[in-house]
Amino acid sequence: MLDIAFANAGIFGEVNAIVDYDPDTFDRVLAVNVKGPFLLAKHALAAMRDGGSMIINSSVVGLTADPGIAAYATSKHAVVGLMRTAAKEMAPRGIRVNTLHPGPVDNAFQHTIEVTATGRDEDGATAFFDDMIPLNRHASPDEVASAVLFLASDESRFLTGARIPLDGGMSV
Repeated sequence: MLDIAFANAGIFGEVNAIVDYDPDTFDRVLAVNVKGPFLLAKHALAAMRDGGSMIINSSVVGLTADPGIAAYATSKHAVVGLMRTAAKEMAPRGIRVNTLHPGPVDNAFQHTIEVTATGRDEDGATAFFDDMIPLNRHASPDEVASAVLFLASDESRFLTGARIPLDGGMSV
């Protein structure tokens, strides 16, 4: 039996206005960012013990949106709907399902997004994003891991259907 499942794969896509957005890129982003967590939920929840926990990693963009990121924003909002459905379906078995919404994290994936989105070098792009974060810094990977561990643990045993922002105040 499975105790915990964590859906944590994702891709960004491109930065482009909706009228210019490539439909094939849109489909690819949704296939990874939405269908991937759906398939994990489908199979993991069927094998999960009562009282288990499923965490779906979304993004601060799953709580907000910005111009030029139609596929990414759509996908990160979509997994919130998936989480809410799964949370209600699994509640009778005591299985908790929640989404985590990290803001910018100090990692290669985020730095690539920032350079692509701003057209700046990595240091300039990081500084630009830091200025948008009320706490004025990126999260560390360890801070994200700590939030995942909390959601996976019995410390969160009465928390289900929740959208947990881990964004330094960006979604406020």
